[in-house]
Amino acid sequence: MTSADASQAAPDPRAAPAAPSVGVIYNPRSHRNQGRDLGLDVQTNIFVAQPEGAARLKEALEGFAARGIDYLIVNGGDGTVRDVLTAGHDVFGDAWPDIAVLPKGKTNALNVDLGAPPGWTIGAAIAAYATGRRVVRHPIRVEALDGGRPAMLGFIFGAGAYTLGIRAGQDAHRLGAFDSLAVGVTTAWGVLQALFGSDRNLWRRGVETTISLGCEKTPLPHGPLGDPARRHLMLISTLERFPAGMKLFGDIRSGLKLVAMDHPKRELLLSIPAIVAGRVPAKAWDWGFHQIAADPIEIAIADEVILDGEAFPAGRYRLASGPALRFVVP
Repeated sequence: MTSADASQAAPDPRAAPAAPSVGVIYNPRSHRNQGRDLGLDVQTNIFVAQPEGAARLKEALEGFAARGIDYLIVNGGDGTVRDVLTAGHDVFGDAWPDIAVLPKGKTNALNVDLGAPPGWTIGAAIAAYATGRRVVRHPIRVEALDGGRPAMLGFIFGAGAYTLGIRAGQDAHRLGAFDSLAVGVTTAWGVLQALFGSDRNLWRRGVETTISLGCEKTPLPHGPLGDPARRHLMLISTLERFPAGMKLFGDIRSGLKLVAMDHPKRELLLSIPAIVAGRVPAKAWDWGFHQIAADPIEIAIADEVILDGEAFPAGRYRLASGPALRFVVP
């Protein structure tokens, strides 16, 4: 059994109670929740919170922990999951309850990886506690080395053209494109900009970036093209499957993974359809394309970074694997 198979079939050491104690974090602002109620009957074993802001979110999770919940349901998109995991890191540490995520946001990349159905409801998720599979994933623990911000937990960290793509994605959302469609639209737009623009174009300019790998902090080498102080794109994740069927990290499936592009050489950009399908041309490595598994990873970057759809300031960051979380899927 491979490591990926093992994570899909991790045994549950606890006997599932007939009626688990359930805590529900419900984000009414999530795209697919707007204008909809919870759809839950009153039950003594289910506790619902709709906290506003990080402080209230942490208070809600502390309340769930005090009740000894068996099961945490997050009703919201990737950004809501990031906020819940970040707020709950000091509450649960390495001893989280089982978690289910309902894909209610504009983007739901985590649920694509987990394989939960797009129309999953709270009631169905509660029923799945006794019968569903457990899928283990480690979020990325993102620490700002410049200080001033608590560590965050999330699943997709990116910079450079990825940051530009997220900004463009907001336009795609306004046009009605969500989930895999939004990913495909913004990826295609970014490739076109980089392919046909001049080096003055934001999509070709790159961002001043340094990347260090592992405990030894080995510098990631820069290819022969472009400014050696700048990188075009960087993406880091612990997910194993991605929207639109993209195989961004090739055959690297589990753990903390990085993909980077040093310079948008047009031949490399024209190879992107093959790369995201898992077929990397041999010359791509010579052109400054990288697919690497490393833990931890340190970066210093001169532009905003993105963690699960939200922008955070330029600076120095350390990324490492976070706690093992057990996600329930049907």
